[in-house]
Amino acid sequence: MFKEWRHRRAVQRVKPGDGRPLKGFRWWQMLTRALFHLRLMGDGGRQAVYTVDVRHQKQSSNGHVKAHLYLDGRHHAESRVPAVFPVPGGTVEVRASNFGLKRCHYVTAEGAEFQLVPDTASAEGRRARLDRAHPALSRSIGSLSVMVLVIGLVLLILQLVEQVTRDPEGLAQYVGSFTSPADLPGWGNAVLGLVTVAASTERALRLRYSRLLDGGAG
Repeated sequence: MFKEWRHRRAVQRVKPGDGRPLKGFRWWQMLTRALFHLRLMGDGGRQAVYTVDVRHQKQSSNGHVKAHLYLDGRHHAESRVPAVFPVPGGTVEVRASNFGLKRCHYVTAEGAEFQLVPDTASAEGRRARLDRAHPALSRSIGSLSVMVLVIGLVLLILQLVEQVTRDPEGLAQYVGSFTSPADLPGWGNAVLGLVTVAASTERALRLRYSRLLDGGAG
């Protein structure tokens, strides 16, 4: 019931577009813009092209990232994320994380889900092309990203446990003190932070997200 209520609220947030043309993707927008396409059959058997455009760094006045829906290259609708855009036969759902998009799917009225196709010029499109051209390399990169995030999460937990058991008059008097076996220097923590952000960004290019792994990195 709560999920249905959130879905209705998201639909109600959708505002009509102003008809402006869709701007082309530029190479310097690799990490700041996501562009996905969906082809649907419209009335009379005519094919319509829907495009989702999200500028990650461009926020509305209340601090929310906006998703824009274009129809055949013209601005059709907009909404803050998480967004749910009604389209023929279902809806387009868009959700974002701190590292990019974690969902951009067409959901039919019957409940079937299909990920939209990333623009070939975008970072997501280039990552998808790598997956098609070199699937073994792509899987290795994906596995490495998960491994980096797991290591980062374990180290974070160890450091937190050490912090909360440091005070001898606090929790330590009941459970004893704990010293983390991995004592990273300041620069080590900085490097770990950078690689975990890189790993979560790589996963976001594939619309992969875990609240435990990627949420911890953010």
